[in-house]
Amino acid sequence: MIELTTLCYIEDGDYYLMLHRIYKKNDINKDKYIGVGGHLEKDESPDECLVREIFEETGCHVEKFSCRGTVTFVSGRGLTEYMWLYTANGLKGELKACDEGELKWVKKDEVWDLELWPGDRIFFRLLAQNSPYFSLKLVYDSSDNFKSAFLNGRELELFDIYDENGNSLNRVEERGVVHTIGLYHKTVHIWIVRKIDDRYEVLLQKRSQNKDSHPGSYDISSAGHITAGDEPLPSAIRELKEELGISAFPEDLTFIGSLTGGFDAVFNNRPFKDREISMIYLYNRSVNENELVLQPDEVDSVKWFYLDDCLNDMEGFRNCLRKEELLLLKRMLKIQ
Repeated sequence: MIELTTLCYIEDGDYYLMLHRIYKKNDINKDKYIGVGGHLEKDESPDECLVREIFEETGCHVEKFSCRGTVTFVSGRGLTEYMWLYTANGLKGELKACDEGELKWVKKDEVWDLELWPGDRIFFRLLAQNSPYFSLKLVYDSSDNFKSAFLNGRELELFDIYDENGNSLNRVEERGVVHTIGLYHKTVHIWIVRKIDDRYEVLLQKRSQNKDSHPGSYDISSAGHITAGDEPLPSAIRELKEELGISAFPEDLTFIGSLTGGFDAVFNNRPFKDREISMIYLYNRSVNENELVLQPDEVDSVKWFYLDDCLNDMEGFRNCLRKEELLLLKRMLKIQ
């Protein structure tokens, strides 16, 4: 079954007009906040549908509107919805009561905290970044669990979300959303170490200039996010293969601890909030850096550094290492 719909977020300065869907019976959007819009009627264009739905749901007209993208919803219930997503401003008239829910003006930076579909948060991220016209595909299962997302044909990363103590919130969000609003998620960090003349060296990777955080900085030997539904150890094995070309087995990795932390920064003129729970591993086999196969989009180069030098002179070279993690690694090495 196929449905054709429109959805509009009406703007007034730093506010969006949101519809809290609390009245309509058997509503798939029950208790959630969405924009205004609805189904296309016979022979309607999306623009005509938008204008009609805005008037029917708000009692107002808009002076200007812009189609920002198309969204394909796959519900897992045998229904696929094709939606035209709009923004509009210049609302004219007095808001009337809506029989589907309560209309509320909400500050744009507070919209993230509302009860939203996870895919809708991707809308707001793209709108906030003033992204050009986009095609977004969102896939949910029959129980409304968020399963996958594709932006302009490219699959987006989804993460499980946790509280700061590592307890699952039974929630899945897209990577860009996670780093826009700062949600706790899990990562894997894998350290490659060698001993030279009674001193330990660590292999650091230089992050690609294309990275969305800390481009061009020296970082952990290999690291990455744990995607939704995955476990730490398989994720660590995957990251070693993808970033460095190392084919590792579970017995090649020793878990040495976890750390929780984060930071707020700006990269490429965009705010970036990182809140991560890092699962930390030591790779137990020797590595020849000249035989590594580096992933160009992730890693520019690798270089050996003395562990003590990293700890004693963290300001002496461009890096995004955490002192607590280096100390954890050092304590582990002394045990061995």
